[in-house]
Amino acid sequence: MVAVVSETGQCLFANSSFENVLGLSRRSVQRGSLFDWFVDAQRVRDTVAAVSRNDFSTSRLEALLRRSGASHAEPLPVHVIVNRMEASRHVVVELVEIEQQTRQDREERALDQAQVTKELIRNLAHEIKNPLGGIRGAAQLLEMEVESRALHEYTQVIISEADRLQALVDRLLAPHRKPHVVSDVNIHEVCERVRALIQAEFPRGLAIERDYDISIPDFRGDREQLIQAVLNIAHNAAQALAERIAVGDARITLRTRIARQVTLGKQRYRLALDLHIQDNGPGVPESIRERIFYPLVSGRDGGSGLGLTLAQTFVQQHRGTVECESEPGRTVFKIVIPLP
Repeated sequence: MVAVVSETGQCLFANSSFENVLGLSRRSVQRGSLFDWFVDAQRVRDTVAAVSRNDFSTSRLEALLRRSGASHAEPLPVHVIVNRMEASRHVVVELVEIEQQTRQDREERALDQAQVTKELIRNLAHEIKNPLGGIRGAAQLLEMEVESRALHEYTQVIISEADRLQALVDRLLAPHRKPHVVSDVNIHEVCERVRALIQAEFPRGLAIERDYDISIPDFRGDREQLIQAVLNIAHNAAQALAERIAVGDARITLRTRIARQVTLGKQRYRLALDLHIQDNGPGVPESIRERIFYPLVSGRDGGSGLGLTLAQTFVQQHRGTVECESEPGRTVFKIVIPLP
């Protein structure tokens, strides 16, 4: 949200986002004073005056913005960024919703963490893979030399465990090796494929509900990666619903919507896919809630802790984000991917 104002606060220009958040027409906005739109305008007035006088070239503060011109409307917390225009006493005022800024900061942290994690995984996997092959080969040679059946059992344990670790390493490296196959993707075909796979594995006691917005257009992406991402999340949900499945009231909901004017990775998109995977299970344990997308973190005995890490990787390769909100009885994974 951007506006150009004079040193006295008169609005000379406002973009459409500014008009929308205020709930006023451009003509109404330009007839008013910037300071009329803030709950406590004195700090904003002092800041605009100081920047206009060139006491400093830019300044930031937090404020509460009045909305919709209605006295009952809840004020909107915003970051106010004031910059001086060259060769003029006019200033540019940019407003950023604090909630949006918080979400952007969280996305940036998640992207940075994911990048660090991917590098760590890649390096660790390569370091493990080389000696692992040597261990397996040595066990095979040893097996050919020994005659004792008991010793054969030991070498078989070494070989099978080496194979298990090899499979784990391959899963860690898979997202970085597999080529990105781009084609037109219909998100509802993806959801239906996942629904069929989950329903086949859990045929009784689990209802998988559809709540689709069929107006969502196709977009360019890797269909198989998106199926795997949604399947990993839905499969985790189904496993967490074991107790409810036993009593027959387990439920997973696949919900699709169009989100408008979404910021992902500091870039603004006019439209985005908003896919929710919701379940009525016990919720993600609080002890791991902030770390569920980290590799090898699992809330389930015997879990590899790779499903959500791979899901996040595949979504991020589509310039999207995935987040989780969880409480007992309601867990929602939210995938947002930009649309053309």
